[in-house]
This record gives sequence, structure tokens and C-alpha cells, in this order.
Amino acid sequence: MKSFSVLALFAGGAALLSASCSTAPARPDDIVAAERAFAADGYQRGVKLSFLAFSAPDAVIFAPAPVNAHVSLTASPDQNLSEPRAHLVWWPLYAGISNSGDLGFTTGPYAIDENRRGHYFTIWKKQDGGEWKWVLDAGVGADASLEAPQGSPVAYLAPTHEHSASPEAASAEVAAIEASIAAAAVDSVQSAYEPYLDDESRLHSSGPAPSKSADGRAAIFAARPQSLAFTALGGGVSLAGDLVWTYGEGRPVGAGADKSGYYVRLWQKRRAGWRLVFDEYLPPPAQ
Repeated sequence: MKSFSVLALFAGGAALLSASCSTAPARPDDIVAAERAFAADGYQRGVKLSFLAFSAPDAVIFAPAPVNAHVSLTASPDQNLSEPRAHLVWWPLYAGISNSGDLGFTTGPYAIDENRRGHYFTIWKKQDGGEWKWVLDAGVGADASLEAPQGSPVAYLAPTHEHSASPEAASAEVAAIEASIAAAAVDSVQSAYEPYLDDESRLHSSGPAPSKSADGRAAIFAARPQSLAFTALGGGVSLAGDLVWTYGEGRPVGAGADKSGYYVRLWQKRRAGWRLVFDEYLPPPAQ
């Protein structure tokens, strides 16, 4: 993961929601620029200082369980930047933003120097002063060998014209869906997910390359436990009620039930209902 990665639900009035949904769709250029600035700063100053500078106060990382990024990073040792060191590098290849322009994401490969290690996923939130800070950072060792190099064009998630009546309504709708997924996943993880996937859904697991279409999903689900007990832990929602992100625990059922993995999801409201834009499963750490 990019880091060794909050419940931030927004309350918005009807006038604000109406205004956010009647304007032209926002584009995630600013989020991509923030991610690239973050990566450049991290290369220069190292993980601790850069991750503290670019994260919101309530940001979450996985270490390996989800923790507050500022608490975890502040407690970590300072880096001696005058000594030779390996550099953590990453670059965005896919990004999206809410119609209200306040919430978005990027994802792409990460590497230690030239050694590609996997894929990261970051949720970004616009702060009161207008700057972008990340609120969740996670990643997994998915094969990144065939991904485009740094500086390549970034693909954008298609905007939606749908939204819920309010941020609170959006959160409640997604919570109900995730409860349904949790109930079904104790029998079959893949079957639990299938009703909420479409051709654009992206799935990350440790091992195989990310699935960016329906064709690669079998390998992704084969790399995960076949039965999981999911427990929601937190997340956030856009002011427009069109994007919701969540994270939680994914504990294997049966063998390995004493070890916790974790999930990260991003949902988008579409004509057919809520669909998974992105899903990542972080397996329990190796003993």
C-alpha cells in the first residue's frame, strides 16, 4: 500500500444539494494535482512529514488495522533524510470526483525505488479552506508490472446524474446494501458482491493484477477468502449524495477466523442504483 494505511459524514441543506447537482460535473484535475504534489513531496521529505502534511486531521491509514493517521505517524520514528534511503513512489492512473466537487479519489501503482510493489487507493476531501487533504489511504500488493509509467494520462470515472435526497440518505442506503453484502458473504464473497458490480467496477486483491472489467474478476475473488464476516467501521459521503466511501473489517470464516483483514469500498449512485466503483481487500498480515 502507499502508506501502511473516519467517519466524516457531511450535512448539507436542500439548497446546497440542489446547487451542487445542477452545475456542470466537476472534474478531478485538482485531486490528481494534489496526489502528484503529495507523491513529489513524499519523495523529497519522506513518508512521515509528507503524509502528515497532506492528510486531514481525521485521516485513516491501515497499520495493519485502521488507525488515525496523525496519531500513528506522529508516534513513528523520524527519518534521517541525510542517509541513503529507499524512496516510496506512486502515481495516479485513475481518478474521480463527486458532482459537488468536495470528495474524490485516485488510484495507481506504488513502488520502492524501481521495484513495483502494488496499488494504492486514496480518498480525498476538500477542506474548509479549499485545499485538498486525503482522508483514507490504503493499498495492497496487487501486480503492477503491466501498469503505465509515471506521467501517463489519468483515466476518469464517468460522472453520474443520480444522487440521493441528502448525504444522510445516501449513507443510509449504502449502509443497508453493505449489511446485505455482509449477510451473504459468510456463504460466498463473490455472490455477495455480484449484484453491485458493473463493467467499470475495479477490484484489488493481494496477488493478481487489479480487475478493471468483468473479465478479471474470477482471479480477484480466487485470491480472497471465499467466506468473510464483514463489519463496517467508518466512511464518508459527498455533499451531492452521489459518492459514498466505506471501510471495515473482513474476517475469514472458519480457518483463519482469528485473523482480521480489511476492506475499502467506493460507491456511486447511478440510474440502476448504487454500484461499486472500487473495492479492495487487505488480507490479514502474514505471521
